[in-house]
Amino acid sequence: MHVLVVHDYGPLGKILLERLRETHLHVSPLLVSDPSNADLDALENWIPEDTDLIVNALWMADPEVAEKDPEGAHMAAFSLPVAMAEFARDHGMALFQLSSCYVFDGRKQSGYITSNPGQPVNELGNWQWECEQALRTLLPRHMILRTGWSLARFIRKMQASTAAGETLSLPGRCRGQPVAVRDLARVMAAMVLQIDCGAEVWGTYQYAGAEEINLYELGLAIAGLPGIPEGIRVVDEVPGWGHLEPVNTTLICTKIRNTFGIKQQPWRSGLVDELSMLKQANSREVAREPAG
Repeated sequence: MHVLVVHDYGPLGKILLERLRETHLHVSPLLVSDPSNADLDALENWIPEDTDLIVNALWMADPEVAEKDPEGAHMAAFSLPVAMAEFARDHGMALFQLSSCYVFDGRKQSGYITSNPGQPVNELGNWQWECEQALRTLLPRHMILRTGWSLARFIRKMQASTAAGETLSLPGRCRGQPVAVRDLARVMAAMVLQIDCGAEVWGTYQYAGAEEINLYELGLAIAGLPGIPEGIRVVDEVPGWGHLEPVNTTLICTKIRNTFGIKQQPWRSGLVDELSMLKQANSREVAREPAG
């Protein structure tokens, strides 16, 4: 099976490619350096004719970024994957697409299952839900994987708090499950390998870390990591971006376990590795910057 991995400069694509290249699969990368300005008319040139599965590893899990650039979010979270789905349909290919817990409004008292309808409360969730529905209509051979919070997103918030004694507000009312990049790549690779085995398991799945936690407690857990600036005060308050966070983003992940045998791993075990990975990614970003 020929797998095309669509990725940006972020760490997920790099780690996923490394994992898949360790298998027997024929794997090709497709770097989309700026998904928000992708040329949709160039798909014919991007995607090899013998591709069997397009894996869209452009992971959008930060609603703040989407609110700042709604047009870019529309392109990256909706227009680009829908264009790839139409191309896949016309050329007999399948598509693996990432979504997130932000398709839900957080009002449910218990965890969300895959069949719960989306009712997004932010720009990112809106386009991800629209994308999900479009894929279900356009392409029978699709795989949608909803994820929990990006662990890296909240580590970056802590890293940005560089001044000793600085206060970082995180809302304790918001609960969910973080996901580490390396763990997500593990899950995606396992799903791709079962598709290669001929499993007709198309549809929507969910994956998040094994432990549910609120954002305030997550901040406290990250604050204790080596390499995080000392003296940061994490407080249980709603920050300016708090309205973008649903109160409940807990995902029930029994379907992915029952279908693929994929078990949830504790996100705490990936904290140090995630921090190290982010440092490496930051170093690569600095190296790519043109000299001023």
